[in-house]
Amino acid sequence: MPLKLSALSAGTTRMIAACLALAGLGGCAQENRRAADSAGGIAAEKPRIVSLNPCIDALLVDIAEPEQVIALSHYSRDPSSSSIPREIAAGYDFTGGTAEEVLSLSPDIVLASTFMPAAKRGALERLGLRIETFDSPSSVAESAAQIERIGALTGNTQPARQLALQITRAAPLQTPEPITALLWQPGQIVPGEATLVGEMMRRNGLVSHAQALGLEQADHVSLERLLAEPPELLLVAGSSTGQQHPLLQHLDDTRVEPIETRLLYCGGRTVLSLQERLDTIRGDIERSGEGP
Repeated sequence: MPLKLSALSAGTTRMIAACLALAGLGGCAQENRRAADSAGGIAAEKPRIVSLNPCIDALLVDIAEPEQVIALSHYSRDPSSSSIPREIAAGYDFTGGTAEEVLSLSPDIVLASTFMPAAKRGALERLGLRIETFDSPSSVAESAAQIERIGALTGNTQPARQLALQITRAAPLQTPEPITALLWQPGQIVPGEATLVGEMMRRNGLVSHAQALGLEQADHVSLERLLAEPPELLLVAGSSTGQQHPLLQHLDDTRVEPIETRLLYCGGRTVLSLQERLDTIRGDIERSGEGP
């Protein structure tokens, strides 16, 4: 199937044309990698990686050797949208994710979301780049499987296995006493049951108040409804007017706790950070005698 240059930007088209003239279809990425290895003086023993997804960024930082990671996604440059500590992220380069940038970096493997546009993926693959895509994990088991897969792709199976084992063992050893809880995410929506954070809440004895209200993933919860039908524990991960309303602090039988949004959307080491936060909240409840 011919490559449709008209569907790409002018810059990408010029780069592709030059690559085709130089080495034939599929040869551009290989030629660039040879040049990069030559400039470095040695041949790379492990694959060189570009990540276009912030959750994959965080896994790479934990699993791969730093010199393997050519660039992380631009999302990880912003501490408000990244689960990578600022001081660690500062040690990496970033990419905006355009086809021109990715091709010029000459990676051996590009790690991306399954939502990567088909035209962009097809163009990069036809130019010799290997693209591996990942879904958002909806459970701890899926996150562990992703970690193991990235370990295999990058040639770092041992650290991947250790991290997968850590998050698999993160749940409490004993089933905690149940507490009805609602996670109020940015936009005043709930996460749904078939999500990683939903599973983490269940593993910690937090019974879904959203489910009891008949709510599904991404359903909106108004302040009025929450005040009329409050849970025992309200986890607030947003800053809308409703989520900051002073009436929330006057609910007689509801404990309100903030939770960072960076703990909600990615697997990997984020699972450990989320577990630590839930442990702290549970401990504060027990010490204050506010149990259900």
